[in-house]
Amino acid sequence: MKKTREDTGINLEEAGNDLDIKPVVLDNIENGNIGSFKDIYVLKDYIKDYAKYLGLDSDKIINDFNEYMFEFTSKIPVKEIEEKMQEQQKQEVNQEVKIASPYTEEGTKYKSKFYIILTIVVIALVGLAIFWSIKQITIDNQTTTMISWNK
Repeated sequence: MKKTREDTGINLEEAGNDLDIKPVVLDNIENGNIGSFKDIYVLKDYIKDYAKYLGLDSDKIINDFNEYMFEFTSKIPVKEIEEKMQEQQKQEVNQEVKIASPYTEEGTKYKSKFYIILTIVVIALVGLAIFWSIKQITIDNQTTTMISWNK
């Protein structure tokens, strides 16, 4: 791909602008840096689009890429693959446990009990304050004013 691009006189920035792909991505494709891509399917789409742009047979290039990936992945021992799969399953289980609605967590029961008790205490204190102030204003079942209180 790099040789074809250079032979046609196109630089990476031009190709990137035409394809709406960052030039760094195209450079990684040309240099075979597949490790810089997180998703193999996105990489395949980039390769296919880039091959079409350069006028190359995109189907042949994708087939070559698939063979390369098969050759690359088939050299990984099965034991390593199984270990990675088990690690991934453990991570998924841990993530499932961590993901919960704030309304379904156990901690919310205790929080709601705290707020109920706090509300009851506040209402009781307000009631006592009202009772005490009414008691201070009345003497012998008669309401007093400040003037009569001083006499």
